[in-house]
Amino acid sequence: MEEQVVLVNEANEELGLMGKREAHEKGLLHRAISVVVFNRAGKMLVQQRAFSKYHWAGIWSNTCCSHPRAGETFQQAAERRLYEELGIRIPLQERFFFIYKATDEASGLTEHELDYVFTGVYDGEVNWNKDEVNDIRWMSADEVLTDMAQHPHRYSFWFKIILDEMKKRNII
Repeated sequence: MEEQVVLVNEANEELGLMGKREAHEKGLLHRAISVVVFNRAGKMLVQQRAFSKYHWAGIWSNTCCSHPRAGETFQQAAERRLYEELGIRIPLQERFFFIYKATDEASGLTEHELDYVFTGVYDGEVNWNKDEVNDIRWMSADEVLTDMAQHPHRYSFWFKIILDEMKKRNII
């Protein structure tokens, strides 16, 4: 069965469930999570999304992102997906949320998400799921921001917003 997303209004009030792909085809607002993991040296773990993804394939982005399931909190979803995608189990801290809408030119699908952002610290091995992640890098915020400025098409729309918010909030 296809993964379902939780449709919401801008006040985060639940409106129902819909298949993930259909929600992205219609560009309907739904819940999402984004995680940014740092190591003790202050570098962030960024991932290149698998080329097999049906949208935003091969794009570099934050450590992981996904959608809460029905009855699952944002925190639970963030911890679940961090483990499913990268094999990492750590405590995560909720930082902020934002709403955005962006269309993937390659697939024609639209992300319209109420996205809660979490951070954590990890220094161990990363055993990523090859079905979800093509590659990973540990990069300083300055390295990411410089590369993003030079090659904006390589990075996800939401990661750009996350980094901008993190700068404003002195997280990076």
